[in-house]
Amino acid sequence: MRHPIILSAAAASLVLACGAGAAQAQTATGTVQVNGTVANRCLFVTGDVVLNLGELSLLAGDTAAIGRLDGAKLTSRTATLNGWCNGVSASMAVEALPILNTSFTDAAPNGFDRRVDYTATATASPASGAVSASDSTLAAGGGVGGTTGVFSSDIVVGFADPATPTGGRLVAGSYAGSVIVTLSPAT
Repeated sequence: MRHPIILSAAAASLVLACGAGAAQAQTATGTVQVNGTVANRCLFVTGDVVLNLGELSLLAGDTAAIGRLDGAKLTSRTATLNGWCNGVSASMAVEALPILNTSFTDAAPNGFDRRVDYTATATASPASGAVSASDSTLAAGGGVGGTTGVFSSDIVVGFADPATPTGGRLVAGSYAGSVIVTLSPAT
């Protein structure tokens, strides 16, 4: 009879162990943290525009003025770029390069010019208000920039103060110049 008692004690131990396990059930959680970064950057959506001014000299009017720079050809025109920057300290700068005769590269004869100088101003429109940067071709290097911050907008380039070095007539030929607008992310 010894054998049946051992089985009964083992069965009782098993019942106690199962009952105790159900009473102590626990919930556990884990967390996945997700991290990333976005670099400071600026980008032009429309970054290259050709502005064809046509004939740069006056064709009619006062005979003393015919052949001299028609400043209205430049001041009446604008060029529109489009860009954006995603950093709060992003900036915009402008460098204006003179419009030079590319066909006639020698020094202009007395009474003639082969260079057109001007001031270029680029204006962006962030939500905080318009930001402008400008430069004149009369000074080497770029002009003082402006802080745009985070923005996405058109950047309108306008022209002012066109003049030739001596006020002379323009030498015939092809003329080319450029305005370089630089968007810089914060560093």
